[in-house]
Amino acid sequence: MEIRTKVLKIPTAAGQIPAHLARPIAHGPFPGIVVVMEAFGLNANISTVADRIAGEGYVTLAPDLYYRFGSPVVPYADVPRAIEWMRKLEPVRVVADIGAVLAHLKGRPEVRGERLGITGFCMGGTVALRSAAQHPADLAAVVAFYGGASLAGDLELLGRIRAPVLALWGEQDDLIPLDQVRRLEEAMRRLGKTYETRVYPGAGHGFFCDERGSYRPPSAEDAWRLLRRFLSKYLH
Repeated sequence: MEIRTKVLKIPTAAGQIPAHLARPIAHGPFPGIVVVMEAFGLNANISTVADRIAGEGYVTLAPDLYYRFGSPVVPYADVPRAIEWMRKLEPVRVVADIGAVLAHLKGRPEVRGERLGITGFCMGGTVALRSAAQHPADLAAVVAFYGGASLAGDLELLGRIRAPVLALWGEQDDLIPLDQVRRLEEAMRRLGKTYETRVYPGAGHGFFCDERGSYRPPSAEDAWRLLRRFLSKYLH
């Protein structure tokens, strides 16, 4: 599906959030998706992912969550600096920012406001789950790529999630131990949540990103297939 893109700014009490908007040229309305960046910032790869999802018939918004710090973008090779920026983020402020992004999406005439989803990568996967807990009435689907397992012990937070969740992991992720992934799965099952998960054998952290050395095409292709199916099931 042919799309149109632009950069816009979303007003909040804390300032204006730059965001990459991608939408089908065809007449809507369409479901809306928030695409949450990795710790490296709102880079070309995240914008490309947003464009790719938009091409499937969604209006996507990828916000720059580092706007309070001057919107840095960190090279993939500089992981320590990316982690340094990530640690500056405050979860309460971040989920409030996501709330502003959701409100903007909901208010756009080409968006079906009752059909909003969120997806995120690494740090963005954690933000996606936190946002689903903070904005349960606004989100109808969550897809988390290798992020969010650290929330496994926070049953109060997980208990507030209403949206179905798809979580995708790499078996050889050196940042997210498999036992943590399993604990999150157990917690979601215990809480009675709609939760789908897939662990890709031999894949490491960042397996979906074709600009990273950890890119694993077979896993990325299957993850894309699952994302498309999941979003179609819960947002159309």
